[in-house]
Amino acid sequence: MTLRARQEAALEPVRADLLRRAEQDAAQVVARARDAAAATITRAQREADAAMAMARASGAAQARPVAMAELSRSRQAARSVTLGADVAIRGEIVRRIKDAVLGLRDEPDYPLLRRRLSALAARAAGPGAVVTEHPQGGVIAQAAGVTVDCSLPRLADRAIVAIDGRIAALCRSVHTAVPRPGSDP
Repeated sequence: MTLRARQEAALEPVRADLLRRAEQDAAQVVARARDAAAATITRAQREADAAMAMARASGAAQARPVAMAELSRSRQAARSVTLGADVAIRGEIVRRIKDAVLGLRDEPDYPLLRRRLSALAARAAGPGAVVTEHPQGGVIAQAAGVTVDCSLPRLADRAIVAIDGRIAALCRSVHTAVPRPGSDP
């Protein structure tokens, strides 16, 4: 055996021992790296969970004023629609009352009604009252600075004022009779 071969043979146990130690050291380094990676992943997961919780809370806090503003706008829009409906309902009722009262001119009993209105207006205006026909029906009586308006338009207006509370109640009853969104009809 040559010197080189003998040296190689003598170094073989040292090489084997160095290789075994290197493998052990490498295994320890890999194990420590795995442990460090697992700890890093666990810490990152906890931080991510905390960040998500903070983001949710922050998002909810930021969304709350937006939701409240949207709710307020929706309520205001609903009030506007309700008021618009009230105006439309009231307008329709007023128009029908006026049409009905003005339509009395076309009724067969209108001459009798006109005579009664003339007598009433003349008595209310006082002595010397002059009674004239109103162009839309009914009469107006005038005497000594007193004017008594018994015209059909004036009588319609007075009827509307007299039943105004009932008109308002009718409008409210219409709103309560309409099903709200999300409720069973």
